[in-house]
Amino acid sequence: MLKQAFDAPLPTEELKSETPAIDAQKKALRARIRQQRKALTPRQQKQASRNLLKQLHRSRLLLKHKHIALYLGNDGELNPEHLIPILWARKKKLYLPVIHPLLKHQLCFCAFNKHTPLRQNRFGIKEPDFRRSKRLGRQFLSLVMLPLVAFDRQGNRMGMGGGFYDRSFAYKHQQAISKPRLIGLAHSFQAQRELPIEEWDVPLDGILTDTGIYQF
Repeated sequence: MLKQAFDAPLPTEELKSETPAIDAQKKALRARIRQQRKALTPRQQKQASRNLLKQLHRSRLLLKHKHIALYLGNDGELNPEHLIPILWARKKKLYLPVIHPLLKHQLCFCAFNKHTPLRQNRFGIKEPDFRRSKRLGRQFLSLVMLPLVAFDRQGNRMGMGGGFYDRSFAYKHQQAISKPRLIGLAHSFQAQRELPIEEWDVPLDGILTDTGIYQF
């Protein structure tokens, strides 16, 4: 059953809502939140990143996960950079998302250590070289900390609109309790009362912000 879920074909075109009103609502919300993120000063960003560490320790997530994927902050995202050396010191295996060169609009996860050379992808985000990196199947990750533009308290996530994470973890619609656990990282002001949701959106298991923890 699990193998079938992973082998199932995923949509390869852009994920587009059938309702223009929802598209317009998402576009406006993305623009507003991204503007707020970019308005943060470097000092505010660093403090938010330090505060995130406190929330992570409080959540105790780091105690029970060995294979952990995270991201390198971009576009004003809450940056987990201060967490990386701590995880390495605790002998955790870290991975970064890499745009898959063969599977359109999907991600693979490549090993990340102190010596991993990075290069910029087409969005200007640093990532390991797909051809020179060891990869771990997403179903073998235990925890994925992923970025987002907005979230609500029902566990819904709005990303940048490319659908990379939703496609990569689409199998969780059939196997909701399967690995990995998906935890969004965000500034507290990215919280919304309710988000417009599409059928392909993959819900999160929790949210960690610089000021609090949400579990679903």
